[in-house]
Amino acid sequence: MRIGISCYPTHGGSGVLATELGIELARRGHVVHFLCYNKPFRLDRLYNNVHFHRVQVNEYPLFKYPPYSLALTSAMVDVTRHHDLQLMHAHYAIPHSVSAWMAREMLTDRKLPVVTTLHGTDITLVGQQPAYEEITCFALRASNGITAVSEDLARQTRELFCQDLSIETIHNFVDTQVYRPTRNTELRSQFAPPGVPLLVHASNFRPVKRVLDAIRIFDHVQQETDCRLIMMGIGPDRQAAEDLVHSLGHDERVHFLDNQESILDLLSVADLLLLPSETESFGLVALEAMSCGVPVLASDVGGLRELVESGRTGFLCPRGNPEAFAMRALQLLQDRGLYDQVAGEARQSAVTRFDTSVIVPRYEAHYQRVLES
Repeated sequence: MRIGISCYPTHGGSGVLATELGIELARRGHVVHFLCYNKPFRLDRLYNNVHFHRVQVNEYPLFKYPPYSLALTSAMVDVTRHHDLQLMHAHYAIPHSVSAWMAREMLTDRKLPVVTTLHGTDITLVGQQPAYEEITCFALRASNGITAVSEDLARQTRELFCQDLSIETIHNFVDTQVYRPTRNTELRSQFAPPGVPLLVHASNFRPVKRVLDAIRIFDHVQQETDCRLIMMGIGPDRQAAEDLVHSLGHDERVHFLDNQESILDLLSVADLLLLPSETESFGLVALEAMSCGVPVLASDVGGLRELVESGRTGFLCPRGNPEAFAMRALQLLQDRGLYDQVAGEARQSAVTRFDTSVIVPRYEAHYQRVLES
């Protein structure tokens, strides 16, 4: 198949999933064309059958805001005509799904089915804003196929927009041959002395991630056992997080990293992953940690319930309760047998339920059904 993929090129889960999906589809013989305003950060080298088209958005004094959705539509039309695309896959409803619909309407000389994948905040946050609610619902109804990264997100979408929408749940995936248990002791020594537990949190530092709770969890654990924390990411709550660390007196124990570092490197030094989010449609970083044999402590919310089997592959904790998270962290850190059991079960779950070999064929089958309909 010849497939167009439009996504945000940033470090969020939707862009990561879209990029990894395109790479995997290309490995399976499909030709993939990415259309974004910047190259997706995980498209970090040349791949056979993968092409990138930068969407050019020109500034013009008359426009208060650059019309990206229109520029994206034009790029979709141009790439479809020049490369004979068979299908356009829009990741994140606004604006990609809307632009794909407009492109399909403009291409009167051919068919261009549109598949929309919902990732979470495009529905639960952006889509509920009055300015976008109607257009989000329209874009979903206009799509030829809709997928969601969790059953919980599919349910919320129907409840918030259209009860009769046909949505297929296709969970996020991970290449378990790449994300596998390794220990980079040399790198780890930069963050924690030998034998001192190292906790990690990685996110976009937006309020929904509750990054201050990650620091409070660490503070509670630190009161019981010496440990260290890595906070990886940039976003609106980064300064507040740094201020909280300073006020708690943990400047020497907490390390802040930007997004240029590899999440794979981060997981190679981690003992626990903290994900105390307000909500998560899935939690891709949690899956990546599980695949690396790193136990996950996550909020008992949303799609995380479909990923983490509490007590077996990690622990789900009450949202907004750092003390409960800390209790589970100490339970794992102080019982090596339990820790090894949970780490092993987490890895096994990633391999058997969420590996690329399990999930990517489901996207191929979804595409095929859309093309045949």
